[in-house]
Amino acid sequence: MNTATATAVFESLASGLRLEIYRLLVRKAPDGLVAGDIASALDVPPTNLSFHFKALTRAGLITVTPEGRYQRYRANIPLMLDTIAYLTEACCADQPEKCLELRAAAGKR
Repeated sequence: MNTATATAVFESLASGLRLEIYRLLVRKAPDGLVAGDIASALDVPPTNLSFHFKALTRAGLITVTPEGRYQRYRANIPLMLDTIAYLTEACCADQPEKCLELRAAAGKR
């Protein structure tokens, strides 16, 4: 992971609809969903989704697989986990025990 990749991830997720799409695909992992099912689940016209799918795909956040006349979209969960690791890799570098306390507190939310 590098700064350019992390920036692309966050820029892509800056759209509320793209964030909703990604979260939906995470919930539906590993199978993913076809575009029509995503549109129905989010109550969005299917014609509004292609622009958002392209942005998420460019950032590497989702993958698309042709299935006959449909496209199946899946969340790239390893990329998100890498992004989180990138953000927290130096967490409490001088006091690693504090990082454990912070992680425990975050788990209680």
